[in-house]
Amino acid sequence: MRSGIILLFCLLQLACTKSDPSTTVYTGTGGNTSPRKTWLALGDSYTIGQSVEASSRFPTQTANLLKLSGVNIADPDFIATTGWTTNNLATAITTQSPAIHDVVSLLIGVNDQYQTHDTSGYRQRFTGLLNKAIQLANGKTDHVFVLSIPDYSVTPFAAGSDTARIRKELDWFNAINKNVTESYGIAYLDITPSTREAKTNPALLAGDGLHPSGLEYAKWANRLVSLMLPVLK
Repeated sequence: MRSGIILLFCLLQLACTKSDPSTTVYTGTGGNTSPRKTWLALGDSYTIGQSVEASSRFPTQTANLLKLSGVNIADPDFIATTGWTTNNLATAITTQSPAIHDVVSLLIGVNDQYQTHDTSGYRQRFTGLLNKAIQLANGKTDHVFVLSIPDYSVTPFAAGSDTARIRKELDWFNAINKNVTESYGIAYLDITPSTREAKTNPALLAGDGLHPSGLEYAKWANRLVSLMLPVLK
């Protein structure tokens, strides 16, 4: 009888110490049990992954690579919509009032160029967004990552347009966002040359003939993960 009571007590103890599935977190390679990291991706169609599956977006692909590297990181949060300019993004951030995140990425400006906004105004607006990104990364400049604007002049969408002008103007806008970013000592990833490879490799374009494919985004992810790993591990 006494042995039966002891057995019952042991079973109850096991039941009480079972992990609650609702509190289970991804531990990553090597059993990383640190608090889950968060990522806020700010931008436009290139960030939200227009015309590709959600799993092919560059923030999602990067996060998956980080997980494989042992980083306990949640799927990225997004404030990004196709067609957004710097003004649109600034308004959305103010409206949505996002929480602080461990890392923040920023890629914005193609629609400022496409809608013929002036470069001096872009400098001011981009600087404001970069300062907001720093705030959302809890003031940590090394936890903010900026990507350059892709060059859509090489895409079928731009065929028939003044592609030389588009390329030159995008170079102007990228010179601005690079200069501002580096003046803050923030990591800058120049993916523009990579996007120009779509001129001879259509596999790097999505079906809409304008936006990058998952294959192109994968190239960004492989470069971005090496920048993010040191601050997240």
